[in-house]
Amino acid sequence: MNVEGSCHCGNIKFRSEIIPEEVEICHCTDCQSLSGSAFHTIVPAKEGSFEITTGVLKQYFKTAEDGAKRVQSFCPECGSPICSSPPEGVSGVRRIRVGVLKQRDQLTPQMQYWTRSAQPWTQAISEMKKIETE
Repeated sequence: MNVEGSCHCGNIKFRSEIIPEEVEICHCTDCQSLSGSAFHTIVPAKEGSFEITTGVLKQYFKTAEDGAKRVQSFCPECGSPICSSPPEGVSGVRRIRVGVLKQRDQLTPQMQYWTRSAQPWTQAISEMKKIETE
């Protein structure tokens, strides 16, 4: 599936091909801190398909619990997280943050991982009071 995305302020724009059947929710504590929320919803980009069309990403290198290094890429203006990837020259998958994709309403998560770190209340989201607007 071809997708387009942008940061909140529009400084960064990109396109990619993704695998919609592989949308995931990550509950690890790194994703909680990096997202400012309880989890990240991510989708892998097909190798070589991710292309920045406007702007230049700011990058932060994070070492995970297992010692693996990941590049966290975000907008230098508004701070929107765009994706994570292995460092240059290291094989691995680029994972795009679903919230920055125009097609996010078409991407339903199929799996959750790092659930040992999940905030307990996330399992009850569907039961919470709902208000359509603020």
